[in-house]
Amino acid sequence: MSGCIIYMQKDLHITEFQQEILVGCLSVVSLLGSLSGGRTSDVIGRKWTMGLGAIVFQLGAVIMTFAPSFTVLMIGRLLAGVGIGFGAMVSGVYIAEISPAGARGTLTSLPEICINFGILLGYVSNYAFSGLSEHINWRVMLGVGILPSVFIGFALFVIPESPRWLVMEKRVSEARAVLLQISESEAEVEERLAEIEEAAGLMKSMKSEEKEVWKELLNPSPAVRRMLYAGCGIQLFQQITGIDATVYYSPTIFKDAGIKSDQELLAATVAVGFTKTVFILVAIFLIDKVGRKPLLYVSTIGMTVCLFLLGVALTLQKHAAGIMSPRIGIDLAIFAVCGNVAFFSIGIGPICWVLSSEVFPLRLRAQGSALGQVGGRVSSGLVSMSFLSMARAISVAGTFFVFAAISIVSVLFVYFCVPETKGKTLEQIEMMFESGDEWRGGEIELEDTQHLIPSNKKSLPLG
Repeated sequence: MSGCIIYMQKDLHITEFQQEILVGCLSVVSLLGSLSGGRTSDVIGRKWTMGLGAIVFQLGAVIMTFAPSFTVLMIGRLLAGVGIGFGAMVSGVYIAEISPAGARGTLTSLPEICINFGILLGYVSNYAFSGLSEHINWRVMLGVGILPSVFIGFALFVIPESPRWLVMEKRVSEARAVLLQISESEAEVEERLAEIEEAAGLMKSMKSEEKEVWKELLNPSPAVRRMLYAGCGIQLFQQITGIDATVYYSPTIFKDAGIKSDQELLAATVAVGFTKTVFILVAIFLIDKVGRKPLLYVSTIGMTVCLFLLGVALTLQKHAAGIMSPRIGIDLAIFAVCGNVAFFSIGIGPICWVLSSEVFPLRLRAQGSALGQVGGRVSSGLVSMSFLSMARAISVAGTFFVFAAISIVSVLFVYFCVPETKGKTLEQIEMMFESGDEWRGGEIELEDTQHLIPSNKKSLPLG
């Protein structure tokens, strides 16, 4: 959309306000998909919920491609947002439930990796089709986005259903068959199946209806409150540090830095997309080796520095034009934007997906992940729909100084609210939140967690 919007303005004559609504509404409306996705995935299964999301997205993309007016364009954008909400919510849950503990962090990072690769392809398509006429080029840019969702449709006939969902549906033999495909030995299959059955059995014995699940999330016990702080807070800070402003409005940022031609603007955005993709690939190799929390520290501190540096670069470009070469300001702005997306991609970008799917117990996982997605999507929408207005009020540089200040707060959030979950099974993570030791000044070890399971098994409320 960042490149399409340049040509939409010329073809459909949309205003700045319409531009903000068009860009930001996708994030907000995707929360409808996220909210309904939790319940839907519990009813029809994880993988077919992904299929439903792909169909809705395809419909929205087709409508946008052939839109004759801003109104029709908005209808397509809203439908695409609902489809994205379904996919964003259920993909992390599905991967977390199908992955072994030792590789879960790496595998749960895949949605973020694919998003980054998709952003890169979007930037490349913007640049590749920019030479077409202004009436056609943005439509082709949007139309090619249909192709990946078609691939999802074919993939659904190959990938297995979540074994945890199958156990919840009392389809234990099918769950065992899936675990045999994704485990290294039969002993591991039996161990994982026993853990899943225990968690699902406790859930069933409490006879929790949907409204009771939401009641517990909205009126949480101390353990669930800690889960919400970690799972929903990470979603919030991922967005309010301004990543979507950088992604959606990178041409605006680079134009403010001094780049003039549309071709040069789009070429600079390709560099941003390439950087984002490369560093997410770095993160996938580190997340299960280094751990979640160290990468989050590197990420949030690095983003703070780069956001501040971008504000400085844009300020100097405006107020030190006679002292500093314009090329230096442009290069510094590109470096700061690329640095910001690099630090985002190596930490809070992928780890947000990992944590939000790890921290909730089985019976709360779908709705808890959906609730986190709501906060993230609303925050993303508010950032996207207010960026141009904020930039006009306090300048683009001032807006990024605000993002830098918020990023400082995110460092403190990581220190106080995010536990280390590396190497722990989902059931062990639940015990960790129940004990609360993580927040009493010590890193709870795996051996300690395993010791907690039998001693507290009868008294746990699975909150």
